[in-house]
Amino acid sequence: MNPFDEEMRRTAFQKKAVSRLPAAEVLDLAIAFFRERGYRAGRTGRPNQVFVMGRAEGGLPRVTGEVFARANVGKPGTTLVTMDAVGERLGPAMAEFQRELRARRATVPTAPRESE
Repeated sequence: MNPFDEEMRRTAFQKKAVSRLPAAEVLDLAIAFFRERGYRAGRTGRPNQVFVMGRAEGGLPRVTGEVFARANVGKPGTTLVTMDAVGERLGPAMAEFQRELRARRATVPTAPRESE
């Protein structure tokens, strides 16, 4: 097997998360989050998508990732966030971003049910 393919398989990170934040806010958070960690991050030409790029990590000459946010999935106000990355440090950074999204999860208070 090609050493690059093996390294990509070993360091791959692919997860989905649900957030109550608007899609634009999730993407802005992703850009700021990855730039703080030394990666290039910005919006792509595709709507609701952010790219993440970095220098060599492990056996890879360059690492890449993406964050895609799809608004109003299931019900209004719910954003589905798909995270995909490859890299020895980028994969764990993407997992940290997923934890950050969960920490920022805004809870919407539910109205108490009336007993029938």
